[in-house]
Amino acid sequence: MTPSFTAAQARALCADAGLLLGDARALLGEHAEALRAVRRALADVRADLSRTELASIPVSRIKDVTGGRLRIGTLERSGYATVLQVLDATPYRLQLLPGIGAQTAAQVHAAARQIATAVEQAVGIRLDIEHQDRHGGELVIALHRLVNVGPELARALEAARTLDTRLDRLLQEARPARSRLRMLFAGGERRGQAQSALASLADLLGDARETRLLLAQATADLLRPAASEFEAWSDFEHRSAEYYGLLAEVAGEPVAADEGVLPDDLLAKVGAQDLDDTHRRVSLRGYQSFGARFALAQHRVILGDEMGLGKSVEAIAVLAHLKARGATHFLVVCPTSVLVNWVREIESRSTLAVHPLHGPGRDAAREEWVRRGGVAVATLDGLHRLPVTEVGLLVVDEAHYVKNPRTRRAEAVAAWCRRTERVLFLTGTPMENRVEEFRTLVAYLQPGLAAELRGSDVVAGAHAFRRAVAPVYLRRNQQDVLRELPGRVDVEEWVEFSGADLAAYRQAVAEGNFMAMRRAAYARPDTSAKLKRLLELVADAQANGLKVIVFSYFRDVLGVVRTALDGRAHGPISGALTPARRQQEVDAFSRARGHAVLLSQIQAGGVGLNLQAASVVIMCEPQVKPSMENQAVARAHRMGQVRTVQVHRLLSVDAVDQRMLDLLGAKAELFDAYARRSDLAESTADAVDISEQALARQIVEEEQRRLAL
Repeated sequence: MTPSFTAAQARALCADAGLLLGDARALLGEHAEALRAVRRALADVRADLSRTELASIPVSRIKDVTGGRLRIGTLERSGYATVLQVLDATPYRLQLLPGIGAQTAAQVHAAARQIATAVEQAVGIRLDIEHQDRHGGELVIALHRLVNVGPELARALEAARTLDTRLDRLLQEARPARSRLRMLFAGGERRGQAQSALASLADLLGDARETRLLLAQATADLLRPAASEFEAWSDFEHRSAEYYGLLAEVAGEPVAADEGVLPDDLLAKVGAQDLDDTHRRVSLRGYQSFGARFALAQHRVILGDEMGLGKSVEAIAVLAHLKARGATHFLVVCPTSVLVNWVREIESRSTLAVHPLHGPGRDAAREEWVRRGGVAVATLDGLHRLPVTEVGLLVVDEAHYVKNPRTRRAEAVAAWCRRTERVLFLTGTPMENRVEEFRTLVAYLQPGLAAELRGSDVVAGAHAFRRAVAPVYLRRNQQDVLRELPGRVDVEEWVEFSGADLAAYRQAVAEGNFMAMRRAAYARPDTSAKLKRLLELVADAQANGLKVIVFSYFRDVLGVVRTALDGRAHGPISGALTPARRQQEVDAFSRARGHAVLLSQIQAGGVGLNLQAASVVIMCEPQVKPSMENQAVARAHRMGQVRTVQVHRLLSVDAVDQRMLDLLGAKAELFDAYARRSDLAESTADAVDISEQALARQIVEEEQRRLAL
């Protein structure tokens, strides 16, 4: 039975509800104004970038727009060299030029406007911390206001929208009850509606304490004084991924590149998939949202996005969605080196409880996970010790580690895959050596599809192969979706052996010791040409306040570098360090003010760690696996990087380094053809595959013949 409220009680309830409605609308209003500020600043930045682009487009391109119908020789002879110059001129000014009438002037100017519109729609927004300008600063300040509201803004806005709709209706329905006279003349149905509305208001207000606090905190955050330009740029430098994620939400992103290479029916299925953000604390880029929805729609898939695109965030979005839909237990399996990073990512980017099943406390953590639910994070090598149980989602990070089905880790993953409905493989390197190994990964997830993959799909080329695996495989590349990503400059630093270097190299060749050949350039530190060049690069970075990461396969080479730097370096990160200790080294390096150097074995630091603080990468020697080097560079050149990344490869002339580059070139082409977005493969996998042993043997034999040893 609906309780009866007096007029005085009704007025009190309505007044309180009016205050709550005012709080909700205040938050919505402040948020809308913050969004308008971002859009205004974004329009100015986009206009600046468009004008810069138009200034580089020759005026001759106007002929392309008009199908060659307009003669522009007069424009060029009159000093109009670019489309921007034509756009800045009025049609009246153009028709004053000899030989150009009013109609031609109007057509030329219209063509320039058409080009300008196309450029504005296509231009990628990038905030350049190295070249800060007024409009860029205004955009960063506007974004800073929203980024720093905190992770509860989405929940506060959702509550405010719900209150805005519901309270407005209830207050309208309850209005007659505020006056005894109005209730007297209202019909019976209207009086009942008013009393029912008051009862609903009473219930809503009785449970509104937390909501009031949520709205008040979010509104107070939005009302904080605007940050200074220095403060905003500094915050952007450390959290640029959050800024760009928010910018993508506000401005929208093109979707073509987000979708990879998928057929229309699958695109429609993914497009219809919803994505619940209740338990998520991070904004998603458009391509990340698409990747998460692809995983949800297809149940068992490989996300093969290029390194640096945030595959872990996509996985966390899937976990958060499934949690909101009732799933309770989840399992993430990863290499030991990235376990700590996964724990931190889940804790910071979601509300899910996380339980690391590693180290001395793993048994207690497992019991807690079984009892309370959440996300268990286990290592690939320890998975066989974990009994297979029901989970809502199995995530396997760096899935290419299980490409050999005969290993114990692969057998453990296969057992879990057979018992789990939803499985998500993450790997930026699905094929290191053979396309056939990619079929192995597919077989874990969809054995039927793997069986249908024919050799002819490979021979037919990359496009046919990608089309065949579309139901299970999605890959996007940085240049497709991260248009704001700073540039990458690759420099080959060729040096000649010193006399001592050459003597050490000849000895290694004579002994047939491939590994000694690779590090002979550092055998005599006092005269090492490579080490001298490395120190010059570090000194240059120091002068410019840039952070440097030095990668080598060999710990003794890193020891030589550390000694040469007088111990002024973090690390080295190596397999001997625990995951927690590795993360501590990375954190200390990232927090260091200005210039710093981090040393890392490429096997340990090249996988799973986020090193966006570094903008200079030095490779002490080329790697046998091209993917290993690509992964290492991607630790720095990834979402969140705000500076141009310099990659310096130290190479010895006419020695093992040069031989390796020649032989590995074809191997890199294989990956580009089949794992990247491409229309044509130059050859099949077997034609270019080189095993590590075969590579070493071939180079040693060639060098022994060349040096007559």
